[in-house]
Amino acid sequence: MKQFTIFGNPVEHSKSPQMHNAGFKFLNIEANYSKTLLEDGDKIKNIFLKNNFLGANITVPHKEYAFKNADEVVGLASKIGAVNTYINKDGKIFAYNTDAPGFLKAIQEFKDINNVLILGAGGTAKAIAVAFKDKGIDTTILNRSINSREFFIDIDCKFFDWDAMRLLFSGDISGISYDLIVNCTSAGLKDDSYPAPLETLKYLLQNSKYAVDCIYGKETPFLALANKLNITNKDGEDMLLYQGVLAFELFTGIKADEQLVEAMRKGLKST
Repeated sequence: MKQFTIFGNPVEHSKSPQMHNAGFKFLNIEANYSKTLLEDGDKIKNIFLKNNFLGANITVPHKEYAFKNADEVVGLASKIGAVNTYINKDGKIFAYNTDAPGFLKAIQEFKDINNVLILGAGGTAKAIAVAFKDKGIDTTILNRSINSREFFIDIDCKFFDWDAMRLLFSGDISGISYDLIVNCTSAGLKDDSYPAPLETLKYLLQNSKYAVDCIYGKETPFLALANKLNITNKDGEDMLLYQGVLAFELFTGIKADEQLVEAMRKGLKST
């Protein structure tokens, strides 16, 4: 039985196992995908190899730890500085990032996106920012602190921490608007918090066309506010699906067709 897993903290809420196991079942592959609670991100390589996992996904807060513990980083992930997929090739860890292309696939129905505001500055935010910049889309980051500021400035994103945004809002903000606002923080995952100060968030959403929360399976306070303001929005389910499909292709070496994607979607939606 081939073994795969997802590393995270928290990880109990993850629906990745039912999605991937549905894919394995659809293709009659003898494999099992489990959850692994990981508290110390720097131990990810040892635990991955010790348990003889052939592949793994990595979720918050370990994507950057996974990046630095990999033996080889492939493709766009080297620019992002964070990975969400591990592949075991003869005891050597190859790392990938499927978040970026998975997110772009998930928002394909949103049209005419020219400028984006990303809330948060972690691994998922980095992946999405790189994806948007590669598409030539103007990208701004709003984060609680200045953590990771240099990364985003280096890829030509604008960056504000909460204090800097407050100063901006004390002046004339009539020209501030974004086509899309994306929550990449964990705010609302385990609590009722917002990813930015409420009044700031309310103004920003009122002046946007679309909103996406990377958290899936629940209406977060961020999405509830977007709904209240009649902003077209979606949660992170499609992002989870499409990044999962791309990871599944890496796990199995099999290109996913529409039937496999639908089987994985049904698995994701199962209870």
